[in-house]
Amino acid sequence: MERRRALQAIGWGVASALVPREPAWSQGASPRAGSRDAFLPDRMASAPGVTTRDIRIGMTAAFKGTAAGLGTELYRGAQAYYTEVNARGGIHGRMISVVALDDGYEPTPCIRNTIDLIEKEQVFFLSNYVGTPTLTRALPVIKRYADHQVVLVGNFTGAQPQREEPYVDQVFNIRASYRQEMMALIERFWQLGARKFGVYYQIDAYGRSGTDGVARGLALRGARIAAEATYKRGAKFDEDMTPAVKALRQAGVDVVLCTGAYQGCGAFVRSARDAGWTVPISNVSFVGCESMLSLLITHGKTSGRDYTQALINSQVVPSYDDASLPAVGEYRALMDKHAPPVPEALRDAKYAPELHSFRSLEGFVNAKVIVEALRRAGSNPSRPSLRAALESLKNLDLGIGAPLTFGPERHQGLDSVYFTRVDNGRWVPVNDWAAAVKA
Repeated sequence: MERRRALQAIGWGVASALVPREPAWSQGASPRAGSRDAFLPDRMASAPGVTTRDIRIGMTAAFKGTAAGLGTELYRGAQAYYTEVNARGGIHGRMISVVALDDGYEPTPCIRNTIDLIEKEQVFFLSNYVGTPTLTRALPVIKRYADHQVVLVGNFTGAQPQREEPYVDQVFNIRASYRQEMMALIERFWQLGARKFGVYYQIDAYGRSGTDGVARGLALRGARIAAEATYKRGAKFDEDMTPAVKALRQAGVDVVLCTGAYQGCGAFVRSARDAGWTVPISNVSFVGCESMLSLLITHGKTSGRDYTQALINSQVVPSYDDASLPAVGEYRALMDKHAPPVPEALRDAKYAPELHSFRSLEGFVNAKVIVEALRRAGSNPSRPSLRAALESLKNLDLGIGAPLTFGPERHQGLDSVYFTRVDNGRWVPVNDWAAAVKA
């Protein structure tokens, strides 16, 4: 019945689209966690998704296709921490297992997966969703389960809808928002003298969210976006983005702020530099900067051109090379120790996992927050006790140099924005902005 109401709430007319999918189970779970008897009624279970053996977390993300690197690395980072926690006895004796489904970074599969995770897989809560166009479509569905106390913790998107009514009550965001990232970028470029800002974005809810942040940041300075150019979600790196380059170049913009995924944004950078346009180009954290950089460097070896000059990326976690931060050292050690794979059913043969990345570090940080909340939720956790535990996290030291705080009126834990540039084929912190944007 609840499933039918959820479908009606989002106006679907074809229930046949909701074909149940087999879940892909995380490594490091208890021996029986992936078997069907894990779903049999457990008389000692304190909540859906909690058995005497494990705690099941639901995740839907892009594991295959042009955005495969986004969900894959976020999952792997979280899994590195969960695997270590499980090896040390789990949470109050229960193993953490992740039921992961692929949505290909498309809204309809994400909606279907969300319903399956809650109803068919009976997960305790949801976590690590990837992308604005997917999550924004799933939020009305999740809202239908408010009476069941279903919450979503730690999403790889900085868009506003999950940070505002009517959805914020069920969502615990850990990262800073796109609005915060864009406003921080505008502040730095404005200080350097930029006044004409162009935007290049994925023409969907994600792209519009980032562009809204640009518009708001400029409005505070009495300015407006000088020119816009877009691309369609799913664009590949080898596509020609010359029309977008020409539109922004002819407008005479001083800088281009991009909101997109690594292949579409990488294609823009390639097209701009091939055209001899050396304008500073920035991207937000979601882009998948390591994957984009790999594409640009590989192409540069063929063309003989350097595509990494005047390229800036904002981040919502610190550098994964910053050994001075305890969590970074822990992250690197556990990624190296466990080399967490994604389940076979979710692997994209065309994507090679990365040793370290900002995406997997973000997944790792999300997992640390979740594990602490699960510990505080008690030996017999319920969905209400999990919510209370999350909202009890005040000035939590995650080891990243910025404390996390949640509360009944605050469902965003972190606000920090960091900046990186490319040096010798690697992303490094920006210490000198004038040098970083020089072609």
